[in-house]
Amino acid sequence: MTVSYEDVVSAAERIGGHVLRTPVLEIAPGRFLKLEQLQHSGSFKVRGAFNRILSAGELPEDGVIAASGGNHGLAVAYAARALGVRAEIFVPEVTSPVKLAGLRALGAHVTQTGAIYSEAAEAAAKRAAETGALKVHAYDQPEVVAGQGTTGLELMAQTGGVDTVVAAVGGGGFAAGVAVGARILTGSTGSSGVPGHSGAAGFAGGPKLVAVEPERIPTLHEALKAGGPVPVEVGGVAADALGASRLGDLAYDILSRAGALSVLVTDDAIVAARRTLWEEHHLVAEHAGATAYAALLSGVYVPEPGERVAVLVCGANTDTATLAHGQG
Repeated sequence: MTVSYEDVVSAAERIGGHVLRTPVLEIAPGRFLKLEQLQHSGSFKVRGAFNRILSAGELPEDGVIAASGGNHGLAVAYAARALGVRAEIFVPEVTSPVKLAGLRALGAHVTQTGAIYSEAAEAAAKRAAETGALKVHAYDQPEVVAGQGTTGLELMAQTGGVDTVVAAVGGGGFAAGVAVGARILTGSTGSSGVPGHSGAAGFAGGPKLVAVEPERIPTLHEALKAGGPVPVEVGGVAADALGASRLGDLAYDILSRAGALSVLVTDDAIVAARRTLWEEHHLVAEHAGATAYAALLSGVYVPEPGERVAVLVCGANTDTATLAHGQG
């Protein structure tokens, strides 16, 4: 099970009439923000949702089913409504009221169960076995990853190429797809001596990928140390969107081969990055959406002089009232 560059190109052709080509904002010379929070349903997730559903051919009578912390569910519900099919979404208790309201507004059948995403996913899998509905996984399906990878295709075309792409990681499907779509080439052990970690400025011909996670949800970081995905505890301000308790197998395969540099940021850094996006750039982002930017603002990742860096702002499904006065 893998995803190729050709898969991403095919996904772009398949979903082109259904998703937005989101803008890129150059906030300083060589510093770019790719504004995926402006995408339909408020995040990049709709790309993978459309590609999975449209790739399936004739859909079962019971439509589609998904488990989600919120953003993936919104994306599947949006795509299902656009395509005229039924959507059933399972979400955990940590899902925000804003995302729950959005799901219901899109006409999805919503079940809230379990403390975290993995528990909602178990309930969704059981329900899918009962109904035969098409399962749309949040991050560990080739069609979903290929759809997310169209973000990387767009980014490289819009910027003319960058040296480094900075992306948030939860289950890893977004970063993995972008790694393929942006042609971040595969390699072996990076200069840190740990497989999947690269201290060099990327591999020949492609940019470097900086994969950013909250300290309290280090799925990729722990997977790279362990040599494969392992369970982690889930908590913190970004748990409703980056709250996978285990990195996806497909994401591990791609991100480890791509030499992704894994870095961790604190909740305080995420809150500060979200506040900066709003106060300095007038951009609404949820905490997960600001996580990648937090790596630059907090100094966890420091670009070299002249390095062209693109940060992916990945989601905006948040209570906008909390943006005032720097609220977390």
